[in-house]
Amino acid sequence: MTYDVVVVGGGAAGLTAAAYAARAGRSVALFERQARLGGVVQSVERDGFVFDLGLRAIESAGIVLPMLEELGLRLDWVRSPVSIGIEDQIIRVDSRASLEDYRGLLRRFYPGSADGVDRILAVIERIMRDMDVLYGIDNPLFKDPARDRAYLFGTLLPWMPRFLATIGRINRMSGPVEALLEELTDDPSLRSIVGQHFFRATPAFFAMSYFSVYLDYLYPRGGTAALMRLLENFVREQGAEVRTELPIVAVDPETREVTDREGGVWGYRSLIWCGDLKTLYRSIVIGAFSDPRLARAAVRRREELEACSGSDSVLSLFLSVDEDPEAFRAVSEGHLFYSPDARGLHDLRTRGLASLLAELGDGEFPLEGLTAYLDAFFARTTYEVSIPALKDPSLAPPGKTGLIVSSLFDFRLTRRIREAGWYDAFREHAADAMISALAARLYPGLGVKVRSHFMTTPVTIEEWTGNSDGAIVGWAFDAPRMPAVHQMQWVSRSVLTPISDVLQAGQWAYSPGGLPMAFLTGKLAANRALARRGR
Repeated sequence: MTYDVVVVGGGAAGLTAAAYAARAGRSVALFERQARLGGVVQSVERDGFVFDLGLRAIESAGIVLPMLEELGLRLDWVRSPVSIGIEDQIIRVDSRASLEDYRGLLRRFYPGSADGVDRILAVIERIMRDMDVLYGIDNPLFKDPARDRAYLFGTLLPWMPRFLATIGRINRMSGPVEALLEELTDDPSLRSIVGQHFFRATPAFFAMSYFSVYLDYLYPRGGTAALMRLLENFVREQGAEVRTELPIVAVDPETREVTDREGGVWGYRSLIWCGDLKTLYRSIVIGAFSDPRLARAAVRRREELEACSGSDSVLSLFLSVDEDPEAFRAVSEGHLFYSPDARGLHDLRTRGLASLLAELGDGEFPLEGLTAYLDAFFARTTYEVSIPALKDPSLAPPGKTGLIVSSLFDFRLTRRIREAGWYDAFREHAADAMISALAARLYPGLGVKVRSHFMTTPVTIEEWTGNSDGAIVGWAFDAPRMPAVHQMQWVSRSVLTPISDVLQAGQWAYSPGGLPMAFLTGKLAANRALARRGR
């Protein structure tokens, strides 16, 4: 059978592309390798506890809420306020005024670097003003300016000059956040405690916009996967064919056909690929091209992508705790970024990791050196702690609390540990170290209150989603060349590929990625596919 649009990948971008194409009356088939749609945005129930496996909150960014409104979809949201903590000091972030609390927090721990703290806060304040412009209106892609004259003349046109000026400032801050922090302070611990919130070499503007992002966090009742279920139901209601546990293994752009793992062949007029891009170009049947120029372009793109790696990945510990949620509410909000040691990671995350990986190599497995690194890492990293029951009490049994504790973690290290046969022991070692780090000052006595736990690692994410290197926001930012669009003014180009009628969307198409950009690129790809009808 031939469809107007075939979508590969049922995460945020794929669901969005399928939703808009099907709503426009096109025949749509959506293929997903997992049993469930939603990509990394999943929730799971264990013994009455609901845990979010991917995102812990949703940032609207002027995209998510307008998109749902345009599709006529409603979801029950609650605010998801954030706390930030270092050692035994916690502040709540609920307004711009919280910046002064943050200044005070950093000055208490780095009294000799007050000037550096002030310079960092000045950058954050300036970026917050730019973020007010960048996401200050509903994204025009989800509006109809031609029909909504009030929006066109009262909102969009007055906003455009401010947006263009802001884009210029964003582009001037495209270097890695680590380099910016080195300009702002010579205190390595202060640089670490700020910088380790982010993926390595994250563009400075996007990294330092974190305070604005925290103020934009929302949480859907029922867990973050409620958003994906809402979109999935809409896609099905619009008549799209949805096939799960059926990965696409071959793409023939010449005949406009894809082949699934079971040998089924499906024709398309437009293909929207919303999965890992390495997998796309490995799947393309190069020998089928009649035009040698297109074959060479596909080969070049494949080689370019194979030389690139995914961004940092995440290790997450899920805890079922015999403790009432109110005990945790007394400590922080339901979304906490916590650093147990004010020294931060320093170069443990960079040179220390590189040295360890070189030591591990392919030969003898130096367990003593590895455990020493892990103990230091988990004692000094920054954790993202999410407490679903503080946002929606129905997500845990009465009098009990589920904790989700995550840290950025290296895929290469995790893979080498598994190859050495130490994977199960590593997960238990990591769980013990993470619980100890939280129990030292944040949650005294936590260890004896944990009734059960499980863990996901970067290897889990790669197997689960198919994402290269277990990446959750796309390509590594420290690569010699970024293989994706990474400037906002060119985002509409991010969905294009060298191959006619093959489009791309999702975290691999725009860098830095994230849920709002996945939705945005999904809509852009759908628009391109709809415009190509009849070719």
